[in-house]
Amino acid sequence: MSEKIGIVIIDKCEGMTSQTVVNRVKRIFGVKKAGHTGTLDPMATGVLPVLLERGVKASEFMLTSDKHYGATLLLGITTDTEDTTGEVLSRSETIPTEDAIRTAAESLVGEIMQTPPMYSALKVDGKKLYELAREGKVIDREPRKITVYSIGVERLSDREYYLDVVCSGGTYIRTICADIGRLVGCGGVMSSLRRLTASGFSISEAHTLEELENMTDEERAGVILPVERVFEKYDVVALPDFFARLAHHGLEIYQKKIKTAYNVGERVRLYDSLGFFAVGEVMQFEDGTAIKPIRQFR
Repeated sequence: MSEKIGIVIIDKCEGMTSQTVVNRVKRIFGVKKAGHTGTLDPMATGVLPVLLERGVKASEFMLTSDKHYGATLLLGITTDTEDTTGEVLSRSETIPTEDAIRTAAESLVGEIMQTPPMYSALKVDGKKLYELAREGKVIDREPRKITVYSIGVERLSDREYYLDVVCSGGTYIRTICADIGRLVGCGGVMSSLRRLTASGFSISEAHTLEELENMTDEERAGVILPVERVFEKYDVVALPDFFARLAHHGLEIYQKKIKTAYNVGERVRLYDSLGFFAVGEVMQFEDGTAIKPIRQFR
C-alpha cells in the first residue's frame, strides 16, 4: 500500500475555500487525487479532513458524521448570508437578556427541522445554492431533519455570545445563530466559526498548511493517518488466505463458512494477513447471509 493513502487533518485558516486547501495538500504531498469530507465556509477555521489517493473512497462514510463547533453569535443584526460577510438587512438596538439567549438556544436542542441557507454549498439541480444566491435568485429549500445534541452558551458582551455546539452532520451553524436571533426578536448572525471535531478527528490532530510545508518528507509521512480510523466502530473480521483472495476480487464470503453471525445490514472491517483492506456489508443471498466487500482500500 502506498504510504500516501490515508487522511491528513488540516486546521483550515480563515479566508480560504475548502477546495483551495485540497489543492495545496495535493501539491504538498505530491498526490494526484485528494478530497475533503464536507465544505467549511471560507470564514470558518478548524478541522478539515483531507483524504489522499484511494482514501477518497472513505468520504461517503464521513459526510454524515457528528460535528463539534465553537461559534460566535453577534446579536442586533441580520444579513442575507446569516453571517457577518453578507449584506445587512436589518439592525436592532434592543438586545435581550442573557437568560433569553440561553432559553432560545435550549429550544433548538434535539431533533429539529432546519432549512439550509441560500448561501450554502448544497446543490439543487446540479448548481450550488450560493451560486444561485449570487445571481440574486432565492429558491424554495426543503427543511431537513438534523440533531443538535447540545448548545453551550457563554456571554462575551451584551451583543456577543460564544456557542459550543455538538450536532449531526449537515447542520448549519449560521442558521442556528440566525434562529436564536429570530427567536429573541433582535436578529443575529454568526461572526466566527471553528470546527473542533469532525468524523471522529479532533483539532488536536490537525496541522496548518504552513506547518506541513515546513516539514521534511519523513515528518509529512508521519502525519498521514490510516483510512481505517474512519471505521473503528466496525468489528474486525480476519479472513483466512483463501477467503481473503475472494474478497479482494469483490466476491461475497458466506458467514457459515467463516463462522460469523452478523445481521443483514451490519458492516465490518475486513483483514487479510497484511491488515485492513476493505469494508464489508452483510447481505442476504440465496444460500444464506454473506459479507460482501463494498469499498476496497488496497
